[in-house]
Amino acid sequence: MTKKQRAELVQTELEKLYPVVPIPLDHTDPYTLMVAVALSAQTTDKKVNQVTPDLFAVAGTPQRMAKLEVFEIKELIKEIGLANTKAKNLKRMAELLLERHDGVVPQTYEELEALPGVGHKTASVVMSQAFNFPAFPVDTHIHRLMTQWKLTSGKNVVETEKDAKKIWKEEVWNKLHLQIIFYGREYSPARGKGEKDFITQMMFKEKEK
Repeated sequence: MTKKQRAELVQTELEKLYPVVPIPLDHTDPYTLMVAVALSAQTTDKKVNQVTPDLFAVAGTPQRMAKLEVFEIKELIKEIGLANTKAKNLKRMAELLLERHDGVVPQTYEELEALPGVGHKTASVVMSQAFNFPAFPVDTHIHRLMTQWKLTSGKNVVETEKDAKKIWKEEVWNKLHLQIIFYGREYSPARGKGEKDFITQMMFKEKEK
């Protein structure tokens, strides 16, 4: 199979599996999405979704988050990894949203990435899922699978993101990156042996003959 054929196979099979793709992190608006994504670093989406209802009940807006002390935020997210750092970031993020953007989540990468706790991946998720801006956020699932499918030789998520954007048309980015994440979790988990990873098997079965 050529690289183009492998990319087409991925897109076709994922569309069959996941014609409708929910956003994995529970949220109600761009701000709560940004907070949830920031919390998800080195933590599962499932754990974030368990913690955010209580957090958003008392701090679901930048105004309310900024009024909390760091230790109060930490208490609400203590079950999540890196809670100390994330609590500090959430408070400062809220303060800067109020100072710079009147409490409204900005819609540019530059402004988003200037906020504490918001790296390029978080900004990409917000741009994609909150504002429907074409983006291809790459997490470890996507990086691992694209390497496995020989669609990238990127050494990190930044290089893999560039390759993904070259391979697939812009109009499918927002949906496809989520489809790959769901596929990775269901069919090719990082600690698994890949028995269920039928896409990889379809791609490279000719070599085994």
